Amino acid sequence: MKAYVVGGAVRDELLGLPVQDRDHVVVGSTPEEMVAAGFEPVGRDFPVFLHPQTKEEYALARTERKSGRGYKGFTVYSAPDVTLEQDLARRDLTINAIAKSPDGTLIDPFGGKADLGKRVLRHVSEAFQEDPVRILRVARFAARFGFRIAEQTMALMKSMVDSGEADHLVPERVWQEFARGLAEPHPQRMFEALERCGLRARLLPELKDIAPRLEGALPVRFAALCWQLEEEAIEALCARLKVPNEERELALLASRLRDRIGAVTPPALLEVLKRADAFRRPDRFAQFLQAAEVAMPRFAKDQLQKALRAAAVDAGAIAAKASSPSEIPALLDQAREAAIAAALSREV
Repeated sequence: MKAYVVGGAVRDELLGLPVQDRDHVVVGSTPEEMVAAGFEPVGRDFPVFLHPQTKEEYALARTERKSGRGYKGFTVYSAPDVTLEQDLARRDLTINAIAKSPDGTLIDPFGGKADLGKRVLRHVSEAFQEDPVRILRVARFAARFGFRIAEQTMALMKSMVDSGEADHLVPERVWQEFARGLAEPHPQRMFEALERCGLRARLLPELKDIAPRLEGALPVRFAALCWQLEEEAIEALCARLKVPNEERELALLASRLRDRIGAVTPPALLEVLKRADAFRRPDRFAQFLQAAEVAMPRFAKDQLQKALRAAAVDAGAIAAKASSPSEIPALLDQAREAAIAAALSREV
């Protein structure tokens, strides 16, 4: 049995980046031998095991043969006679098809190290076009590293879209890859890649005008991305991609309030705070303001932040003065509006 570190760990080490997780490929072994050596089996679709001490993943070397549509349409073969080179050949990009032996020797049959130096994303083989998820992965890696995509690889991506292979992408995988790309340092590169290959128009038709810069946490970036969309379009997009509630809610909030954030009078400022549920959910309101700054570079959030601080009145004391529970909301609004007005007057 021989084990090699493969994929992202080798790539990131060559790039001088921190290595988060180490995946290993095992050549010349069987599932029974792995279990006998103390490894814990965890793979469902192919033999993957956890090391008894480090808990790092060890997968038996395997090959894949296309047998159907989509990313699950593969027949996997794993046996002791599968070589390391055969395992590397099934991978998506040359930069992810590099292995390292225990003595530090690189096994790089497809020129991944050279492509890292050239800052290029290049497919390993024509088998790339058998898995539509790889289109999204290439776009995500472009967003992560800022690398260019080789013309031959882009041609394959276009052919996958034109042939309808990309129509078999499942929502969960789309959101997984899209969200990861959106959170990368260069998300604009992802959209450029999806636009060039034609997948953006098919998969994300609502997203035509993209904010020139995207930063902050994922919900903030998604809300800024959807800033100009109406609620109906956001709901359709989120339903199609199965977007999690946190991202969906912030995007919808931004759509509802984007035309109100220029408020300057105490009543208008209080209305924005109430509609945003800012008193009960100040963290989400802070994310909304961040999204506004990203989507509207000239937007100044100081006024709304100052209004929120000023409106932090003693709700209990105000409620105690009410003659009936029904009076409390109006009294609370009056107190908050007066506090906001007082805070604004101190600026003049």
